[in-house]
Amino acid sequence: MAKMRGPRFKMCRRLGLNVIGHPNAMKRAARGTSRADKKLSDYGVRLLEKQRLRAYYGVLEKQFSRYVKEAFKSKRQPGEALLLRLESRLDNMVYRMGFASSIRASRQMVNHGHFLVNGEKVNIPSYRLQPGDKVMLREKSRKVELFTNTFKENELNSLPYIEKDVDNFIGTYVREPERNELPIEIDEQLIVEFYSK
Repeated sequence: MAKMRGPRFKMCRRLGLNVIGHPNAMKRAARGTSRADKKLSDYGVRLLEKQRLRAYYGVLEKQFSRYVKEAFKSKRQPGEALLLRLESRLDNMVYRMGFASSIRASRQMVNHGHFLVNGEKVNIPSYRLQPGDKVMLREKSRKVELFTNTFKENELNSLPYIEKDVDNFIGTYVREPERNELPIEIDEQLIVEFYSK
């Protein structure tokens, strides 16, 4: 499976944004380390925003382009449709629900078959959840303390479009999120403009 590799903190400093959510990611960031610190052309500004969004969700270029094409065919605004497609990925939802401490960890957990979606085993990170879908940690996987402790400790970090049943290790994707509820700092209009040419 293709995935983003390489030093994560360095990537955050280069993009000028903490896209991995780690508290120490921008610790060594200094003026001049980010591309955003340099004078960028209009194309450069849009490209940087696209790279930031890709990094948030850990998606490679080929798959990202496919999401963009789908978003442009959608009845919604393309920017909003793109964000919803990325947000509803199984690996992202596992991370948002608090089963994993990072998107990389959640992708690995999904790949290794630790989750059931509506009672069915799913090991495809890009699997798209629909509102009402329940993601459950498998019975066998509950013996791994790392998984159970991470889920319980992340109880306070809840989002309005996700419900958590901590006792049964279940997260429910209740509804599609509003744009202002997404915990990302992105101007999606710049990405739409990047692909509109």
